[in-house]
Amino acid sequence: MTTLADVSLNHVVQIDEMTLENELKHRLQDLGMIVGSKVAVVNHSGDNGIILLHNTRLALSQSLLKKILVKDLTEDQQTWISLDQLKAGEQGVVVNVHGSGSIKRRLMDMGLTKGTEVKVVKLAPLGDPIELRVRGYELSLRKSESEMVVVSKEAE
Repeated sequence: MTTLADVSLNHVVQIDEMTLENELKHRLQDLGMIVGSKVAVVNHSGDNGIILLHNTRLALSQSLLKKILVKDLTEDQQTWISLDQLKAGEQGVVVNVHGSGSIKRRLMDMGLTKGTEVKVVKLAPLGDPIELRVRGYELSLRKSESEMVVVSKEAE
């Protein structure tokens, strides 16, 4: 059986079983981490894995990740990455917008909402800003802003 610690970065999987102590299991369930939830490991920081779950990023230790059993989704293979990781010509569908307050609101007001298709039209010579096509118009974002937008990209 595959554990969350074994999953490659940005690969979306579904939680199958959590073999944790009751108190810890209940804490994670309170955060929305339940059997059937879609999650992706988006980064590693020291001995922790940073996972993306619904609207939240969580840091879990490797020992915890090894106790969470997952399975591949039956639908098409997908990966979740931040918008700044797409190359020119690539596209994805917005999964989530992170951040808080006015920055998140501003990104959403510009049309970057869940389920919206986004295509990277071109990148500036140094990679900042990024020009996107969203909802039929061109939009330029700073790299720091595009890092807050998580998109689903079909695996090749």
